Amino acid sequence: MTIPHDSSIRDVVILGSGPAGLTAAIYTARASLSPVVVEGEPSSTSDQPGGQLMLTTEVENYPGFVDGVMGPDLMAAFRAQSERFGAQFVPGKARRVDMSASPFSIWVDDDPEGAPTLRSRALIVSTGARSLMLGLESESRLLGHGVSTCATCDGFFFRGKEIAVVGGGDSAVEEALFLTKFATKVNLIHRRDQLRASKIMQQRAFANDRIVFRWNSVVEDIVGNGSVSGIILRDTLDGSRTTVDLDGVFVAIGHVPNTALFEGLLDMDANGYILTRDGTRTSVDGVFAAGDVQDHRYRQAVTSAGSGCMAAIDAERWLAAREGAEPGNTDTLATAGEPAQRR
Repeated sequence: MTIPHDSSIRDVVILGSGPAGLTAAIYTARASLSPVVVEGEPSSTSDQPGGQLMLTTEVENYPGFVDGVMGPDLMAAFRAQSERFGAQFVPGKARRVDMSASPFSIWVDDDPEGAPTLRSRALIVSTGARSLMLGLESESRLLGHGVSTCATCDGFFFRGKEIAVVGGGDSAVEEALFLTKFATKVNLIHRRDQLRASKIMQQRAFANDRIVFRWNSVVEDIVGNGSVSGIILRDTLDGSRTTVDLDGVFVAIGHVPNTALFEGLLDMDANGYILTRDGTRTSVDGVFAAGDVQDHRYRQAVTSAGSGCMAAIDAERWLAAREGAEPGNTDTLATAGEPAQRR
């Protein structure tokens, strides 16, 4: 298939501007593909510019930052680097995508029945995922100040402290077990009287003397002025309330990928994560997916950035194969079948 050369058609459009999308922008920009990034909605907590790292404070596990870096500062550096190489940004959120054939059409904050905002030969989907939250005002206010959705990211900050994990599935139990490496006590809060986690995970949790189970309980409020100092629990059976003094709350009630826009267009698993093969290829030729939108296992900034690099290289090679040209300046080998150099 030869893709038409129309000046109004972009080589690459990237949906999403978290670590995956911005890394893809850096690589495609350096390959002279002039990427356009649809960056998301500033008012959204699920698909905002910069992704979930915009909701965090200090990031200590991203390589290269010995003393840590603030999440928004890290994303600002990602963006500035991509802009240095020529990436362009479109504010707003994609409302409709036509993937029936390349070039693909994307409508951004416009009438989805009108003319498309962008047309692109290749498309990289990196719209991320969002953590399910409790819906409390105090939760939003203290997010990044004692409230977290990622034990791997933030557990170290709670060394020697008492904390809580909210949830009853495998994710909650796995996070509670991980956090016992740091916390003196982990309160596992579940609205029912038994866990939903697998038997092996339950056995490990029950055997750990640092985990205390608070059954038939829901978090009614999170207490703290500037940082978490406690929680108020409500008993689901008798309605009584208990205040528990602690320093951190980890919400582990699930994640939802931002893929509603692609339902019926791309193959997904039962939970709505985009299925990829041969690297980052999706079920539609010319469409690639990277980051949390297709990764329900790791959900780390560094793994998202890595998959953004992969999607950029996959897209660049896909375009080159259809243009009959050699791949551009991605610091990879020129032949699509050869492995990339490590740079």
